[in-house]
Amino acid sequence: MANITRIKARETVRSSSKDITKKDLRLVKETEKRVKKAERKEARKAQKESNKKPFVLFRPFIVLGHYLKDSWVELRQVRWPNRKATWKMVLAIFVYTALFSAFLVVMNLLFDLIFNKLLG
Repeated sequence: MANITRIKARETVRSSSKDITKKDLRLVKETEKRVKKAERKEARKAQKESNKKPFVLFRPFIVLGHYLKDSWVELRQVRWPNRKATWKMVLAIFVYTALFSAFLVVMNLLFDLIFNKLLG
């Protein structure tokens, strides 16, 4: 069975270790380069966005656009249930609603009986 070495971003590796090969070291260096490049790209993007100041009247529309875009991204990540699971959940809601309604009716009758005994 092959020995699997997991390499995480920003992980420092000592070259004196015997189980780490040159290929692993190269992968670590490439990963570090990619992380640094991504950080620089994010910093540049933040710098550009901070320099842009839209006209005050357009700001609500820009915020609404960002909200709609982010909402769409979140909706794309949702795992929707299939038909069978949906009906199971609907049935569970109906059963819970019926049981809770029965509980409320019983409590109402009980309190009605107690208050009628006390008051009159």
